[in-house]
Amino acid sequence: MWVWVGLVALVWALGWYLRDRQTLATFHDKHVFITGCDSGFGNLLAKQLARKGFHVLAGCLTEKGAEALQRASMPGLRTTLLDITSTPSIQRAVAWVQAEVGEKGLFGLVNNAGVANPIGPTEWMQIQDFRQVLAVNTFGLIEVTLAFLPLLKRAGGRVVNTSSVLGRLSANGGGYCISKYTVEAFSDSLRRDMHHFGVRVSIVEPGFFKTAVTSLGPIEASLQQLWDQLPPEARQSYGEDFFQQYLKVQRLIMNFICDADLTKVTSCMEHALQAKHPRTRYSAGWDAKLLWLPASYLPTFLVDFVLATILPKPAQRMR
Repeated sequence: MWVWVGLVALVWALGWYLRDRQTLATFHDKHVFITGCDSGFGNLLAKQLARKGFHVLAGCLTEKGAEALQRASMPGLRTTLLDITSTPSIQRAVAWVQAEVGEKGLFGLVNNAGVANPIGPTEWMQIQDFRQVLAVNTFGLIEVTLAFLPLLKRAGGRVVNTSSVLGRLSANGGGYCISKYTVEAFSDSLRRDMHHFGVRVSIVEPGFFKTAVTSLGPIEASLQQLWDQLPPEARQSYGEDFFQQYLKVQRLIMNFICDADLTKVTSCMEHALQAKHPRTRYSAGWDAKLLWLPASYLPTFLVDFVLATILPKPAQRMR
């Protein structure tokens, strides 16, 4: 019996592999709009897709970022300014894209723009810290998607949403993990709603990568600001040693877990746009595949125990 089970599994794996490698015949008539192209994943993806032959429409937050990307002088790559927390800015971007794509519609939307800070222990946060992150990672992503859906439906296009492994397992406080959980939920409901319109929705769940959003300098500066703003009683309950140890943990993560090869993420995004049968979810990075995603399926008490063991202990913890 086990021989037959093995053969069925082998045939299934081979069939999936061959199906997964099928790509669209041509990309030269397809437009893709990407948010957050000033740096990081968005910037790299815009250049990759332009080299492939896509018509790339890149949204950048700053004029400096837009000009730098436009200076790449790649055929089929154009830039515009976009602040996804601003409704008028989104409306201007939609009008600009509409003029570019015409009646054939928009083939791809990559929701890449995002922020991470502030992150840290939940008690260190104030409500505006959560709103600051959710405004970009959750509500900005949703508003951009809703605004572009008519163009995507016209083309039977694709939506690629950038989530995170921390949208599966919440490893720190702050708005980041919360926002990525919402990206997962929004993407799932959108995928089902758009199925009959031929619009495909994929989620990319990167592990820890070295980008401008997750660089150590801004993280440490953000943590220092949160620590300095804590009421005296709260600071005393944690202790200065806790703060220093917490910084050390962040440095260890950045130095030993964070991956500098951003193509591991952009290759997933590229596959979601060019494959005949895009996957529902993509995990990018060794830590996503071997650490975070497996951990998300473990019993909660076990994950809690491991994280509580790794993280520093407050000075006045319960005894």
